[in-house]
This record gives sequence, C-alpha cells and structure tokens, in this order.
Amino acid sequence: MMNAKALYKKKALRDRRKLRIKSKLLGDALRPRVSVFRSNRYFYAQAIDDVKQSTITHIDGRKMGFKNTQEDAKKLGALFAEELKKAGIERAVYDRNGYLYHGVVAAFAESLRENGIAL
Repeated sequence: MMNAKALYKKKALRDRRKLRIKSKLLGDALRPRVSVFRSNRYFYAQAIDDVKQSTITHIDGRKMGFKNTQEDAKKLGALFAEELKKAGIERAVYDRNGYLYHGVVAAFAESLRENGIAL
C-alpha cells in the first residue's frame, strides 16, 4: 500500500510527463488531439481541436458500462473510431496524457489504428 508521500511523487511524475508530452502535441480540426484519461475504474477519451479550444467528440466508458480493462478499451476504441469517422476525421494525434504507453492506453490506441484512424 502506498503512503501519501509516494502517491504525491507518483502524481508529480505523471504531471511532468504530461507537460513534456503536451508541449510537443497540437491538434487542429483536420488532425485533432485524442486525449485519454483513465481512472481506477473507467476510461475516457476525447478529440480536441486545440486551435478553437473545443472538443469535437468524446466517449465515456462509465456511461457505456465499460470498465478500465484492455478488452473494454479495445471496444471503446472501435466505438470512438466510428464517432471520429462520423465527424469526418481520418487522422489524429494521440495524447496519452502522461500515462505510460502500456495496458489500456496502448490497447485503445491499437484499436483506433485497427479501425482506420491514423495516429
């Protein structure tokens, strides 16, 4: 079990990674930034146009009944790819939001690629 100091350090390291990654990414209307968030239970993603500072489309795993597992992340990736295609988006920039490219974050990205979204 982690104590408060270890949790603080873990969050601080993620925040540093997040800033380093986000400083190099920029999404626009033709190639939006796909940002992911994972909690201990659920997984969320959204496509963001950084020029207009608006969300183009999003998907909420909690409302759809999907948990934070690799299998559910693949299903969410397929559904999110359909939403992106409906919005006329074929290419995107993947923002892992400071999370390591492993597990559900990687499964979601691979599912997007398998369903026709170029990352």
